[in-house]
Amino acid sequence: MEEQIIRTEYSEIMQKSYIDYAMSVIVSRALPDVRDGLKPVQRRTLYDMHELGIRYDRPYRKSARIVGDTMGKYHPHGDSSIYGALVVMAQDFKMGMPLVDGHGNFGSIEGDGAAAMRYTEARLMKLTQDAFLQDLDKNVVDFQPNFDETEKEPEVLPARVPNLLVNGSEGIAVGMVTSIPPHNLGEVLDAVIALIRDGRMSDADLLKYIKGPDFPTGGIVVNQKDLADIYATGSGKIRIRGKVEIEKMKGGKECLVIREIPYTMLGANIGKFLNDVAALVETKKTTDITDISNQSSKEGIRIVIELRKGADPNQILNLLYKKTRLEDTFGVNMLAVADGRPETLSLRRILEYHIDFQFEITTRKYQVMLEKELKKKEVQEGLIRACDCIDLIIEILRGSRSQKQVKDCLVHGITEGIRFKSAKSQKQAAKLNFTETQADAILEMRLYKLIGLEIEALLAEHKKTLDNIAVYSDILNNYDSMANVIIQDLKRMKKEFALPRRTALENAEEIVIEEQAPQAVPAVFLMDRFGYARMIDPAVYEKNRQAADEQNRYVFPVMTDSKVSIITDTGRQHLIRMSDVPLGKFREKGTPIDNLCNFESEKERPAAVMPLEKLEQKNLLFVTAQGMIKRVEGSELVVTRRTIAATSLNEGDELIAVTEAADEDQIVLQTRGGYLLRLNVSEIPFKKKAAAGVRGIRLGKEDFVCDVHRIRPGEAPSLTLGEKTIALNRLKIGTRDTRGTKQK
Repeated sequence: MEEQIIRTEYSEIMQKSYIDYAMSVIVSRALPDVRDGLKPVQRRTLYDMHELGIRYDRPYRKSARIVGDTMGKYHPHGDSSIYGALVVMAQDFKMGMPLVDGHGNFGSIEGDGAAAMRYTEARLMKLTQDAFLQDLDKNVVDFQPNFDETEKEPEVLPARVPNLLVNGSEGIAVGMVTSIPPHNLGEVLDAVIALIRDGRMSDADLLKYIKGPDFPTGGIVVNQKDLADIYATGSGKIRIRGKVEIEKMKGGKECLVIREIPYTMLGANIGKFLNDVAALVETKKTTDITDISNQSSKEGIRIVIELRKGADPNQILNLLYKKTRLEDTFGVNMLAVADGRPETLSLRRILEYHIDFQFEITTRKYQVMLEKELKKKEVQEGLIRACDCIDLIIEILRGSRSQKQVKDCLVHGITEGIRFKSAKSQKQAAKLNFTETQADAILEMRLYKLIGLEIEALLAEHKKTLDNIAVYSDILNNYDSMANVIIQDLKRMKKEFALPRRTALENAEEIVIEEQAPQAVPAVFLMDRFGYARMIDPAVYEKNRQAADEQNRYVFPVMTDSKVSIITDTGRQHLIRMSDVPLGKFREKGTPIDNLCNFESEKERPAAVMPLEKLEQKNLLFVTAQGMIKRVEGSELVVTRRTIAATSLNEGDELIAVTEAADEDQIVLQTRGGYLLRLNVSEIPFKKKAAAGVRGIRLGKEDFVCDVHRIRPGEAPSLTLGEKTIALNRLKIGTRDTRGTKQK
């Protein structure tokens, strides 16, 4: 066979393949269908349980059997995803109305996982059986082949309730996410009934029925005023608080008892909440909490926070709302698959899709039922006619040689080959015109059906059939009749399955807590040559002064609420808050300065470290490796930004030192080549921080400034080079941009 090469753009193939993959994940795995509110794995699991006959009124079956059967027939994506979906559908703290009745350990509200599938059992809930799986035999929904085309599965379950709202949904697809809160079944059904009766209802009218989310964990929605906009757009944020009671304790103390938690605190977040409360005490945000204990059980949530005597419980409660997940945000994004594509839906659109679906499945149901009644009517009419001429039919049966002869006579009046007792009988037989179905029913009729009471029963059944045909035809041809059927079904389900609302709704003010800034205290800042910084108490420093001065490159007093300026060799200034520097013991290592500053690279190193508040009154001298010098007023560096450019540098240059410099001071520039240049500071010009400066010393080839020495009035500092000691105040005073003195 000759090779065929198809030339195409690689990017187009990748784009098409990725879009196909994304849509497969969106439609076939991650997002629920707006009609039944189920993801494919949930739908397949429930349908498989229905096929296995695991009804609400029958014994439980092992979860492993359900998972294995579902995976083998309908969902070839691994047992963990199927069992995970089964577990969630059985958890009453996650689902507004659980769809599976679990028996065994199906996890807890505190995040404990379910037992392995071989240990647990399950069956369908009555709600699931009545509201999701009824009438599948009446062709109410389309069926499609399974993954290997050996079975048929429903494209959607004929859900009688808007499950997308009742149980909500959460899922992450490719490039999109759905997050729909659960709602109260009774309220949702009331809204559906009202919208069926009056399709022109406003969104505000709908909110009279569906007042807001109804989370299975209860709690309080505190931004009720935002719900109208959230339901109109299909997205927004709902603020939820836990329900807390204040109880009296012995000794006049009080405690906060959390009875209901926000829906977002489910699972491991309860443990995180306990840790957050403990952290408030450890960080001194509050000293009024003396103990916290989780006393939750099967009876419900009970978290007790004990307060010290005289504490204000309302103030502590506000602190918990503000600083912990006792008040949290539920992000709403009502995204679902509608008409085969993902769409963000408003509350009205979800209800409208559900109502359209109800009319569709009801129409298909009654069409099937009508066809069935019409067939019964045909048979019944044939049997009634047969009873009126039973003697003739018996004569035909006795005079025929085969069943085909009898059937041809009954249907078409063909009498050839049949022996009749008289010509009159043959003439009557020729007039027979039963239908094929009626003829089959007559041939299968038993003789006891000729008893008088049986004939009366047949006539009564025929009347009932005619009544049913009239009712079904009216339902199919009259919108109001069909609407009334749907409404009566919804009312029945509300009466049987609806529960009282669990989540309260209110409008609460945003909590504002005025935090007192920690009191500033004196400390001593230490930074060693490796760049580790810490603070210690002044008294500790006095006891270890010699060791502190010897082991650290920078040592100076600070206040714990102050800032420190760090100017690096790249010419940038970084400000760090002393509140970010640990205040600890003398022997502690401290925090790397790199973690507190926005250093550009690992090679950036501090050239000067000094308290920020002292810069205002100082003049600073900048010296670079290429011999550039300048003076800058310290006030230029007193800024609020954490990182600024403290000076400009020529290409390849770096900052060697930044030091205080008064007019009466002198400096000595030292080069790597051994040159020393003594200058009066007063001769060095003031420049702005954005300037590069002026040349301080003329350098030889490959020579550079390696150090700067400051000479204050009355001081006599010295410098040791090799074996030679040089008195710096005896060096000849030079001028800028000269070579200086070579020290041999």
